[in-house]
Amino acid sequence: MQDLRLTPTSYIVLGLLELSGEATPYALKQAVRETVGNFWTLQHAQLYSEPARLAEAGYLRQRQEERGRRRKRYSLTEKGQRALDEWRKEPPEQLYDFRDPGLLKLFFGADPAELAESQLELHRRRLASYEGMKSLDVGEEPRGPWLALESGIGHQREYIRFWERLAKTSGARKRP
Repeated sequence: MQDLRLTPTSYIVLGLLELSGEATPYALKQAVRETVGNFWTLQHAQLYSEPARLAEAGYLRQRQEERGRRRKRYSLTEKGQRALDEWRKEPPEQLYDFRDPGLLKLFFGADPAELAESQLELHRRRLASYEGMKSLDVGEEPRGPWLALESGIGHQREYIRFWERLAKTSGARKRP
């Protein structure tokens, strides 16, 4: 089994398999959409190729269904668990990439009042979604997902404050 360079996508696959125990690539895609996809962007095709790559290198166990659709199911090996544990201990050396289309348009001269209106709607909708997740009574959840959700809620509240302030100040400038 070969060693390979693990990427953020590798750790997403390892982490989601740790949480679920076993999953198909399609189940991983669904899990990303409902969890880390709220703060991490990745190509869905990677969730089909990455598990096979990790299995070939010994980080995952692959089991193919014998009947039906013969889907491949993946689970962590000891090597995969060790890699995930070691990665969690390493402090991040960079901040996240900040790619906000609304701010990009604002930078290049979009009308602040009009832009604020659409951005407020988007951020309020996302905040409501996050708060809905937070209100679910799911019993004993791992602390990490709830802490990440709290961060998302805080970010959305700050975006809403920013765009509300911009809407007020740019609206005042437009008045005769």
